Amino acid sequence: MKKSEKSDFVFRLAFLFSSYSAHDPQPTMASLLQPLTSFSLPPSPPIPPSSSSSSSTTTTTTATTATAATSAFPINLRSSERRRLRTASKSYTWTSGLPKRSLVLRSNLDEVSVLDPPPPPEDSKAELLSCLKLKLLSAVSGLNKGLAASEDDQPKADAAAKELEGAGGPVDLSIDLNKLQGRWKLIYSSAFSSQTLGGSRPGPPIGRLLPITLGRVFQRIDIVSKDFDNIIELRLGAPWPVPPVELTATLAHKFELIGTSSIKITFEKTTVKASGNLSQLPPLEVPRIPDALRPPSNTGSGEFEVTYLDADTRITRGDRGELRVFVIA
Repeated sequence: MKKSEKSDFVFRLAFLFSSYSAHDPQPTMASLLQPLTSFSLPPSPPIPPSSSSSSSTTTTTTATTATAATSAFPINLRSSERRRLRTASKSYTWTSGLPKRSLVLRSNLDEVSVLDPPPPPEDSKAELLSCLKLKLLSAVSGLNKGLAASEDDQPKADAAAKELEGAGGPVDLSIDLNKLQGRWKLIYSSAFSSQTLGGSRPGPPIGRLLPITLGRVFQRIDIVSKDFDNIIELRLGAPWPVPPVELTATLAHKFELIGTSSIKITFEKTTVKASGNLSQLPPLEVPRIPDALRPPSNTGSGEFEVTYLDADTRITRGDRGELRVFVIA
């Protein structure tokens, strides 16, 4: 029995007890329950006749049913109790003089409120990009800017870069050109797999022919002056007891924006500055190779597309398909 049904039954017992206490100072349980067992709810009214029946018949039937329902209740019940029993939709059965209700599950609310799913957090995309950047950095770590990359490492780095490019969406440098500003450090270049300083273009070989060790590589971009400088740190070996020579070569370019995400750079000059023990020497400008003697593959200009760009990470794809990954220095 539900809590509400128990309260209802106790209330009626208390009401009947108070009504009998004036006539019977010591009422018995049988005398208390006698009024409860002396009546039963009338059956449900019959289905109304078809629309062809007259309205007078319907009115008479309704009035008769209401009179029968009213006379079926004990006269000692309050009017509020009668109304509640008349409007109750639950059926009663009687066993051993005690009432039992058939269990009917009903909702106390007419409407059920359905909550909409919570909106995705605003920083969900930022978290995704952060995870993909970490995945890319893990793929290229330990590859010495691509010089130590094997045939298996290159596809992994390229796949990780494509995931980040896809999540970041298209780059529009006409709006985000200011994000290019600054000094960027190269952490991976697929072009260095050729084991030359020129990448996919001819350049000084790295290895046994020349004792050249490639150090850090930077790109310095100034969006106001349109300067685009590639800064390369080199270490030249020398026979003992001469110490190795440390140099910093700066390849100065000018850049211009092409479309929304492509950049064209035009070579201007190369400056070499010694560091370490020879840092007091002035910088040396390397003479430019005449255009007539320049190989067709090295015209002094190039293009690349910025495929991903944010405040601290940049991915570019060169005009020969080389992948480069930079982080802000």
